[in-house]
Amino acid sequence: MPTISWEDPFCGEGANCFRLGVDDEGNGYISVAGAEETYLQDSRDALRQMILDIKAGKADHLL
Repeated sequence: MPTISWEDPFCGEGANCFRLGVDDEGNGYISVAGAEETYLQDSRDALRQMILDIKAGKADHLL
């Protein structure tokens, strides 16, 4: 399992919270807050764009 540095959780208007992380190799991770051992991995740029879209209201249904 990689060593992941997690950011503070981001919580939407509801009870949905997620965290972003990065490992030493620059891979990006996303997880539901409180369940960091279960995560999705992709490039940092891909995850950043997904989060920006969610925050912009383009994909609220994903939360």
